Amino acid sequence: MKNKRIVIIGGSAAGPKAAARARRLDESAEITIFQKAPDLSMASCGYPYYVGGFFDDRNKLLCTPTGVVRDPKYYINAKGIEAKVNTEVTRIDRKKMQIEFKDLISGETGTHQYDKLIIATGTTPKMPPIPGIDLDGITPLQSMQNADYLRKIRDDKSIKKAVVIGGGLIGIETTEALNLAGIELTLIELLPQLLTFLDWKMAKLVENYLKSKANVITKNGVAEFIGENGKLKAVKLANGTEIPCELAVVAIGVTPRVDLARDAGLKIGELGGITVNDFMQTSDKDIYAVGDCIEVTNKITGNKVLAPYGDLANLEGRVAGENVILNDTATFKGTIQTGICKIFDYGVGITGLSEAAAEKEGLDFIKVVNASPDKPGFMNGKLLITKLVAEQKTGRILGAQCIGPGDVSKQIAIWATAIMGKLTVDDLVNNDLPYAPPFSLAIDHSIATAHIMQNKMRGLFDGISALEVKEKVDKGEFLYLLDTRGPDEYEQTRLGLGETLIPIGQLRTRIQELPKDKDTPIVTYCKISLRGYEASRVLKANGYTNVKVMEGGIMGWPFEKEK
Repeated sequence: MKNKRIVIIGGSAAGPKAAARARRLDESAEITIFQKAPDLSMASCGYPYYVGGFFDDRNKLLCTPTGVVRDPKYYINAKGIEAKVNTEVTRIDRKKMQIEFKDLISGETGTHQYDKLIIATGTTPKMPPIPGIDLDGITPLQSMQNADYLRKIRDDKSIKKAVVIGGGLIGIETTEALNLAGIELTLIELLPQLLTFLDWKMAKLVENYLKSKANVITKNGVAEFIGENGKLKAVKLANGTEIPCELAVVAIGVTPRVDLARDAGLKIGELGGITVNDFMQTSDKDIYAVGDCIEVTNKITGNKVLAPYGDLANLEGRVAGENVILNDTATFKGTIQTGICKIFDYGVGITGLSEAAAEKEGLDFIKVVNASPDKPGFMNGKLLITKLVAEQKTGRILGAQCIGPGDVSKQIAIWATAIMGKLTVDDLVNNDLPYAPPFSLAIDHSIATAHIMQNKMRGLFDGISALEVKEKVDKGEFLYLLDTRGPDEYEQTRLGLGETLIPIGQLRTRIQELPKDKDTPIVTYCKISLRGYEASRVLKANGYTNVKVMEGGIMGWPFEKEK
C-alpha cells in the first residue's frame, strides 16, 4: 500500500496544525506544506505586541513553546514534514489531483500530486479604493513583513504622527502599539461606534477610555490620502478635515482568499468564504479547507459566518488533519464567535450574541448589565462591566460582553463555556468556581451577574439602561433620579441631571423626602447599582410602584457627566 500524499496550501496557523495532526496519526504519510510567505507558523495575533515593544525578539512570533523557530529545517527534522516557503501554489488541478506551484525566488515551476488536499489560504486585507492609496507610508498589519515595517518605524523613531483607519480589533490593538512607540495617534472609524461586535453602550465606554490615549474620530471616513514626492503627508476626511501624518495603518477588515478554490470550481458561500461541512470538507471529497478562508456555522443562530480567529483556525486545522488520515472521524460544529482584545489597561471581550444580534435574529431575550470588581478591594480589585443576554423563556445564556481593567478573559471564558454547554441562568447562579481573595470575590463577578439576571427574570429587579435614561431626559420626560452613594462620592463625580442625593444608609429615615405620588417614575443608582438595587427594594416596600434601577450605575454611564 502506497503512502498517502497530503498537500497543504498555507503555512500560517491552520495549515501547520493540520500537518502536525496528520503526522501524529500516520508516520508514513508524505506531508508537504506550500507557503507563499518566507515564514511559517506565524503568531499573527502577536504582531501588534511586537510592534509595540512588548517583546523585541522577532523569532518569538515563530517559535515553539521551547523556543525553537518553526522553519523548514524544524519541520523536516522534528516532524518529518516538508515545508516549502517562498513557494506560491498557482493552480489546483482536481482532475489530475495535483497542484501547480512557482518558486518565488528562482522562478522555477512544478507540480505535486496529492491524495488529500487541505486549503488554508487565509485572508487578504481590505484596502480602500481611494486616491493616494499607493503612497509610501500606507500599510495594513496582516503579515510578518507588515509587522517588520512598523517595528522598524517604532525603533527608528522617525515618525511623529500617524493615523489608524478602522476601529475593529486590529485597528485598536495597532493604536496601542503605535502609541507606546511615542507616536501621536488618530483613530478613524467610518461607523458611529468602535468595535461593532459590541452593543453601542459598551462600545461607547471603550471609546471614552481610548480617548484618554489617542484622538478618536467616528462617523467619518477617509476620502483621500495626500502625498508629497510619493510619501504620505496627510489624510483627508469625508468632511474635508485634513489630518497631518506620515503613517497610515489600514485595518478595515479582511476578505477570504479563495481565488485558488474558486478557479478549481469549489463551492464558495454567499459571504465569500469556501463552503465546508463539519468535517472541513469542501464540495470535493478529497479537498478540505480550514482557517480564515472558510465560512463556518454560528452555533446559536445556525447562520453561516466568517470567523477569522487564530484559535478557530487551529481547531479547524486539527479536525482536517485527522480526517485526511482517518477518513472523516472528527468534526468542527461551528463557532459562537468569542473574541477578546487588550486596549492599554482595558480588556474587551465578547462571546455569543450581542443584544443587537439577538434582536436581529428575532429572539425573545432579556438583558442585564453588572458593574463590579473582579477581586476584593483589599486585593486591588479592578472594575468589570458585563452585559449578559439570555433567552427570556428558558434563561439559556445567549451572549456576554465584558470590558474593563479587571480580568475580562476569565469572565468571557466562563460565559463561552456556558453557551457551549447550553447552560441557563439558573445553572450559573450557584456555579462552583474557585475562590480565594487573590483571584476573585466570594461571589464571582459572573455569578453576581447571573444573580442580577435571575432577579430581573423573577421581577425582583426592574432595570433600565443608561441609554434609556439619557433618551428620556433628552426628551424632557420627568424622572426622579435618586443617587444613593455617599456625599464624598457625589463630590468626586456626578451626572448633573438634577438628581437627588440620599445615601442608602439614610434612605429609610428620609423616605418622606421622596415624591408623595407613589406612581412617580424613579430611577435609583449608585457607583455600580448594588446600592441602587437595595434602594429600589426599600422604595417598593414603601409602596412606590414605578421604580427602576439604572444598570451599571455611574460606572456604566457612557455619556458626559457634570464632573
